[in-house]
Amino acid sequence: MSTDTLPPQSTLTAVRKVEWQTVALAGTIYGGFLGLTWFWQSLPLVVVIGLGGWLIAWHGSLQHEVIHGHPTRNQRINDAIGWLPLSLWLPYAIYREGHLVHHQDEHLTDPIEDPESSYFTRAAWEGMGSVGRRLAEWNTTLLGRLTLGPLVMIFSFLAQEFIIVRRGDRVRMRIWLVHSIGVSAVLAWVVLVCAMPLWLFLVGFVYVGAALTRLRSYAEHRFAGHHYERTAIVEATPLFGLLFLYNNLHVLHHQRPGVPWYQIPALYRRHRTALLAINGGLVYRGYRDVARRFLLKPHDDPRHPLHS
Repeated sequence: MSTDTLPPQSTLTAVRKVEWQTVALAGTIYGGFLGLTWFWQSLPLVVVIGLGGWLIAWHGSLQHEVIHGHPTRNQRINDAIGWLPLSLWLPYAIYREGHLVHHQDEHLTDPIEDPESSYFTRAAWEGMGSVGRRLAEWNTTLLGRLTLGPLVMIFSFLAQEFIIVRRGDRVRMRIWLVHSIGVSAVLAWVVLVCAMPLWLFLVGFVYVGAALTRLRSYAEHRFAGHHYERTAIVEATPLFGLLFLYNNLHVLHHQRPGVPWYQIPALYRRHRTALLAINGGLVYRGYRDVARRFLLKPHDDPRHPLHS
């Protein structure tokens, strides 16, 4: 499981002041959002929903990219590119803070140490009640993750944040105040300027976008004895690969998180054997393979084995 066969991070990324591929991507996403919301009444509803969900999920992938130091060497500029809350519910600052903690790989999947873990401690599991446990078990299937998963994710996050703010955390209050300004701007554009019904934006854009994001994260991590073997690879998925900015090749991202999205496919092809050795062969042949295995079957026991 040694990572010595992978080249160092410094040799993989050229020193560039601006990564224009990512700048063009950001322009495409924001331009596409403005265009779709402006012309939505001229398009079939299914097209509006399909493109709307795609753009929200794509924007989430862009936010992930800027969190890791792209497209410029100035993180304030990067944060400004990713800050606008198109998804409404997730403040960028909180996402950035939690995701960087998630990259402490020795704690991957730990429900206490890893903010992005889908597992539960024994105390949390027993405190959920029978209905909550059934919901959590359904959420470990792919169908559950795509249908009820976004609701569970958003509601749980907002409930936790409400508790933090109610306790008087001034930093969190400031984050949510700034975030509310961005949300107001997005909704003013969508609802007041473009005359789109709020329900259509919430369901067709926000919820569908969250479901696509849950597809990416569904099989990314699974508990194993060594933390290198807790990160998966989903191959052979050009369309979703572009949507997720090749974060589906997830073990490579965790090994070399500073590599920009457009360099990942070629780098993965060159070092596939080493990467599979690192993660113990945890690889899926596309999301069709993930669906074949887990559409109605749990991906794993939601109770974390080290907290059971």
